[in-house]
Amino acid sequence: MDAATILHADLDSFYASVEQRDDPRLRGRPVIVGAGVVLAASYEAKAHGIRTAMGGKVARRLCPHAVVVPPRMSAYSEASKAVYRVFDDHCPLVEGLSIDEAFLDVRGMERIAGSPVEIAVRLRRAVRERVGLPITVGVARTKFLAKVASGVAKPDGLLVVPPSRELAFLHPLPVEALWGVGPKTAGRLREQGIATVAQVATLGEGTLVELLGRAAGRHLHALAHNSDPRPVQARRRRGSIGSQRALGRRPRSPEAVDAILVGLVDRVTRRMRAAGRVGRTVVLRLRFGDFERVTRSHTLPHATSEMQPVLVTARILLAGAMPMIEARGLTLVGIAVANLSDDRAVQLLLPFDRRNGGALDAAVDTVRERYGSKAIMRAVMLGHDQGLTVPLLPD
Repeated sequence: MDAATILHADLDSFYASVEQRDDPRLRGRPVIVGAGVVLAASYEAKAHGIRTAMGGKVARRLCPHAVVVPPRMSAYSEASKAVYRVFDDHCPLVEGLSIDEAFLDVRGMERIAGSPVEIAVRLRRAVRERVGLPITVGVARTKFLAKVASGVAKPDGLLVVPPSRELAFLHPLPVEALWGVGPKTAGRLREQGIATVAQVATLGEGTLVELLGRAAGRHLHALAHNSDPRPVQARRRRGSIGSQRALGRRPRSPEAVDAILVGLVDRVTRRMRAAGRVGRTVVLRLRFGDFERVTRSHTLPHATSEMQPVLVTARILLAGAMPMIEARGLTLVGIAVANLSDDRAVQLLLPFDRRNGGALDAAVDTVRERYGSKAIMRAVMLGHDQGLTVPLLPD
């Protein structure tokens, strides 16, 4: 059996930890980043039940003495870059998952760097000393179990799962510990009396497929037995590029929702062009007032990174969901473009985009590169808050 050589390193309450690092008065106090919607909460705030994406009014009701601070995206971006420099200094094989977490494969480094546990200890110490932030590390034989271990070890911890103890560690955990088990799937499992990973593991794959569908059933059957053959892949390019906007609980007019959609599509296609990527599948994600989510998608005949065809498709998908939005309210909108490939050839213009929208997009990109991202915007976005530009890993 392979050794436990995969590390999952995850910064603790990243945005809130950066705020506490930079302002000593916030240390040890409940901190909420973001006013309208909670973007992050310190562990002192989480102890009062405050969670990410919660409405600001609800959060302040739960913890009236919490300190609410505005987000500083540039500070979080710089902190993330500094942490990734620490990762790169400790391991040549780093797979970034987001700006605040990554997998590291330390296999074969024993002679030059010590055991995986020794590397994890030094990594945590270096992040604390060089960046000033707490970080939790899980160490295991598979990526899945390393991530579960870091979740159990939070905050500011280190947990190693030896190969001989994998199932003994995994099986007592609740079903929510399995990747892909959100509230809806967990509810379906618990309705059947299935509350732990051990109970999932006792079911046959066919039973899980019948209960949850083919893809989800096979996926959870594998994870419940810690079957996860995926290797750590350094500098893996994204399979999709997307952006989303939490809207809070207040009602939005169709015009306001459309302006938000335009801003998201503008942001996504600009990132695609900067990364030299084109894509075919437009994906719309919505979250309603009752926190149910739906996803709608459409695949274009040709790959593109131009705004107009992506926006037209997104608007059609949004129009199809309007009856649900009107009945249930809307708290989140997300847009992504998937089926990405490298933009090695001149893009084909779609039939409804014969005015050379690509040239316009290129001109807008040039102005923004020279004068800043807010130097020019689409007319429909004027007077509408487009939300925060969240720091991201390179596309």
